Amino acid sequence: MIRNLSFLALVFFCSLKGFAQSSEKDTLVNATLPACVQYALKHQPFVQQSLVDEKIAEATIRTKLADWFPQLNLDAYYQHNIKLPTNYFGGNYVVVGAKDVSALQFGATQTIFDRDVLLASRSASDIRRAASQVTDSTKIGTIAGVTKAFYDVLLTQKEISVLDEDIVRLQRSLQDAYNQYKGGIVDKIDYKRATISLNNANAQRKLQQDLLVAKYFYLRQWMGYPDSAELRLQYDSAQFEKEIFIDTTQQINYNNRIEYRLLQTTKTLQEYNLKYYKWGYLPSVSAYGNYILDYFNNTLGKLYQNSFPTSNVGLQLTFPIFQGTKRTFEVKAARWQVKRVDWEITALENSIRTEYAQALAAYKGNLANYRTLRDNVDLATEVYDVVRLQYQQGIKTYLDVIVAESDLRTSQINLFTALYQLLESRVDVQKALGILGE
Repeated sequence: MIRNLSFLALVFFCSLKGFAQSSEKDTLVNATLPACVQYALKHQPFVQQSLVDEKIAEATIRTKLADWFPQLNLDAYYQHNIKLPTNYFGGNYVVVGAKDVSALQFGATQTIFDRDVLLASRSASDIRRAASQVTDSTKIGTIAGVTKAFYDVLLTQKEISVLDEDIVRLQRSLQDAYNQYKGGIVDKIDYKRATISLNNANAQRKLQQDLLVAKYFYLRQWMGYPDSAELRLQYDSAQFEKEIFIDTTQQINYNNRIEYRLLQTTKTLQEYNLKYYKWGYLPSVSAYGNYILDYFNNTLGKLYQNSFPTSNVGLQLTFPIFQGTKRTFEVKAARWQVKRVDWEITALENSIRTEYAQALAAYKGNLANYRTLRDNVDLATEVYDVVRLQYQQGIKTYLDVIVAESDLRTSQINLFTALYQLLESRVDVQKALGILGE
């Protein structure tokens, strides 16, 4: 007994160890953007649902195609007749039948032509393609979502970094104002203003820190990443600045958009649907064969002593002659469904053109804004250094220092915000062109 318990404990701890190892493999410590995207494509619930839908579609196809194979059946029954039937034969009333009746029937059918199985075999590859394209669409949306959430986290981290630098400057300014106040050079107004500015900066940093936690949760949601696992983003600011550029002369190729290809597949499936209803005018043909063992006896115990076999083979043809114009209107409805998909394709083309124009305009505007704000940071830094030096020399007032410091902080935050917006609009342009994730 003790030996068995020891063995079970060993198995249990080995399982825990294996689980811990698998969990470690499924986490990221230093997560780059490509690593986050790859993790999301593997763990994001919506992506996994799409992959499951592909398997469901495959199983459904196999279910329909199974009707092409011979169908074998075994039917059996037993019946006890309480009152036997009576027939009139040769001028006499004759009781016919036996009190106990049983039969075994082995039957086989083979479909030769049937529109249901014909549709399944013709449309199988397109149904698989449609399921795969839905998965691709989900992956593209996941890539865009993870990328934007990743950039958003980095933006907030940069804003916190700017506020940290601002707090250091304000602490230094507070010390300068306090020293000048103690030296009798200025009154306590500058000292209090410095304290107010420092308190505001600390409060703003606390707010951004709380937002960072929420944005990390949002990124984890897009990635399908466990909340309890550590996630530390790794990035290269210089590399990001190199990646902001994109060729703005590219032309739209509708076939690059997964939504467009999915609609094309949908149209193909609707055309199969139209053929299906047209095939409704054709007969269904199948072959069958049966082997039957009948058992009759008035005594239940002797029922299965003797069998009376029969067998048959044949062809069955079912031809629908008139169904109240049902087939005619089914064909018309299917034809209109194909036409409706054509209009959906036209509407999507218009939407893609508009989406690309808007994304490209936003990208160009954000790029120009980013370049301007990058120059503003250099100017604001220079102004702040000069004003602070002049304040220490008694040339400028502390209000000028506050204004210069505020301009510097605002220009730095605006620069990172512009960089985030530029990277985000770049993602939108790539998505509009259908090249995101390539």
